[in-house]
Amino acid sequence: MYKQTLYTIDRQHLADKKIKHTNKHKNFAYGYNEDLDCVIISKDGTLGDIYNIQGLKVGLPQTPTKTDGKDLKNKEQYFRIPNKPESLNKIKTIYDFQNCSEDIKEKYYSYIDIEFNRRDVGYWFMCNGEANYITGSHYVYLTWTKIDVGAPDFRQANRIFYYFWEACKADKRSYGMCYLKNRRSGFSFMASSETVNLATTSKDSRFGVLSKTGADAKKMFTDKIVPISINYPFFFKPIQDGMERPKTELSYKIPSRRLTRNAIKENYSQEEFGQGLDTTIDWKNTGDNSYDGEKLQLLVHDESGKWERPDNILNNWRVTKTCLRLGARIVGKCMMGSTSNALAKGGDNFKKLFYNSDVTNRNRNGQTASGLYSLFIPMEWGYEGFIDKFGYPVFDTPTEPLEGIDGEKIFNGVIDHWENEVEGLKHDSDALNEYYRQFPRSEKHAFRDETVNSLFNLTKIYEQIDFNEEMTMAGHVVQGTFSWKNGIKDTEVIWIPSKNGRFKVAWIPPVNIQNNSILKNGLKYPGNKGLGAFGCDSYDISGTVSGSGSNGALHGLTTFSMVSDVPNSKFFLEYVARPQTAEIFFEEVLMALVFYGMPILAENNKPRLLYHLKRRGYRGYSMNRPDKLVGNLSKTELELGGIPNTSEDIKQAHAAAIESYIEDYVGKINENHGNMYFQRTLEDWAKFDISKRTAYDASISSGLAIMACRKHMYRPNMQRTTKNVGFSFSKYKNEGSISEIIK
Repeated sequence: MYKQTLYTIDRQHLADKKIKHTNKHKNFAYGYNEDLDCVIISKDGTLGDIYNIQGLKVGLPQTPTKTDGKDLKNKEQYFRIPNKPESLNKIKTIYDFQNCSEDIKEKYYSYIDIEFNRRDVGYWFMCNGEANYITGSHYVYLTWTKIDVGAPDFRQANRIFYYFWEACKADKRSYGMCYLKNRRSGFSFMASSETVNLATTSKDSRFGVLSKTGADAKKMFTDKIVPISINYPFFFKPIQDGMERPKTELSYKIPSRRLTRNAIKENYSQEEFGQGLDTTIDWKNTGDNSYDGEKLQLLVHDESGKWERPDNILNNWRVTKTCLRLGARIVGKCMMGSTSNALAKGGDNFKKLFYNSDVTNRNRNGQTASGLYSLFIPMEWGYEGFIDKFGYPVFDTPTEPLEGIDGEKIFNGVIDHWENEVEGLKHDSDALNEYYRQFPRSEKHAFRDETVNSLFNLTKIYEQIDFNEEMTMAGHVVQGTFSWKNGIKDTEVIWIPSKNGRFKVAWIPPVNIQNNSILKNGLKYPGNKGLGAFGCDSYDISGTVSGSGSNGALHGLTTFSMVSDVPNSKFFLEYVARPQTAEIFFEEVLMALVFYGMPILAENNKPRLLYHLKRRGYRGYSMNRPDKLVGNLSKTELELGGIPNTSEDIKQAHAAAIESYIEDYVGKINENHGNMYFQRTLEDWAKFDISKRTAYDASISSGLAIMACRKHMYRPNMQRTTKNVGFSFSKYKNEGSISEIIK
């Protein structure tokens, strides 16, 4: 059975006396509540369920006693657009309404008030026995927004989306959302609906639209935003300036006024309605400096993951972010959403922006690195054809067919359908990756790269990644650190599990071979060198001017052996980190070598690690380069060991080693999968570019580990020197009593 992980619901706080008291007096404020560490989106002063949506806690209003549809049977409880007066479509403007008879007007007074209230505070209805709350923006989208297929469907996925978006609006720490979406998720229409909704209730404001190209932004404006505005009911729609269907800018002259009974009865003339909203919606061509220097209340960023060079979404966001604030105060929001292109076609920049928007990683001001809040809704929540009439996804194949939201029968579950599609594309790597990007079940699916430019077999790498994600990694990979026993260096090393440790380990050697070393002529040598080896990509400088720098990386790999309790050809250790000082890194590497009793093959162009090993008496742990005889090693190579990374032959051999290992031990192998459990390394292999090797720390160290375990493959051929030996026989003179040799 599929178990959703998109959100959880917390109700424990509702039993608290303080919460009950505050609810009774309706004193909960809209916005971030520090005591509860949640963003309250309720506008009626109450607090009900708290939804935890991917790390963001969102507080809903308290469930009311009266909810639409409560008198219906459960199977008949689903979202329906509330009844609208029949003659509504005939009334286009407030002036048409004023010309109506008083009898007709009377029918509208309470209806208008109700709609304005639902637009503001939201709407409750019963859905298959449960009370469902939708935000005001969601209500407007469902009730008053015209999309390409007519009226939008109610989907539970969109309910969660709008909770998250409302929290972004309510939270003064947030610049908005960065939404990693599926294809045909409805984001463009939801963003267009929200643009019109906010613009028609805002004075002296500007709303902007950007997309992957200027033509796409224009199309969104003319094909979505403008028609939505035109089809608004007269009581929501201000008088529009200029042509009815503008191409570049939508301008509202007359203020949106809540048309209460008293306001309508006063029969305002156009002039008496005031000076106008002075609110506009427009679009801009795609570029790094789009909307630079302008103040925006809402910026819609559509298809942000498809900005191709020279356009850069990261640069653009740095510019447009300033359009949404005055000093430290955030005065506008960004609604950003996109599927992801291949990494080289804009996807990489969007990926960085998405992960810089993680709500669980904030600075001291309570903001994410980007200022945005990231949201990802898996494909199974909104895949067309697998949504039942209540708006819920049909995850698992039902025992009996279910009625879909489109009236069609649903026979299969979306998970089975997706897996069948994936299985059918196994032999077409490019098509498979595109399907993953368009319909991702995880963030990693969404950010997959094209196989065409990959040096290694991406199909096998992704098979392994998927397998690792699906299996429970508990017990397979343990995080922790190494330490000298009793703090005394050069004695025994112990392993300490810790969630803050920089090491990830998939195998711990039996106690009898831990700390196994051999002493020869006063030097220490690894006692388990036949069981495995390490590869290392080191660094020499502790810090950089920018405070950044490449990571140090260490990988451990076993060889093929007949020793029990030692897995064959398995990566058992991954370390990719940059401690505060290089010395800490060197010592942590040394402790790993001692604990496992295995040698290391490290790059010698960054020699400080190798000098560290030599000074401490561990030169015997540093392998010589396997492609040279000892007699041909340079003086430095003899002193320290290691292998250079400058040789083209070494680069090619290194890449070939990784390629060979992937083919033999990664992904689907017959009916089983490989036991390479380190996701970061797998992802590094997927992106590896041999022309830019320094950017791939995990690939460098893991490749060196493979070369170290297969050193016999790189031994040079012994060139034999031959000497001609003459086989002549001596001749003797046999005259006289003594024989003499003939010279």
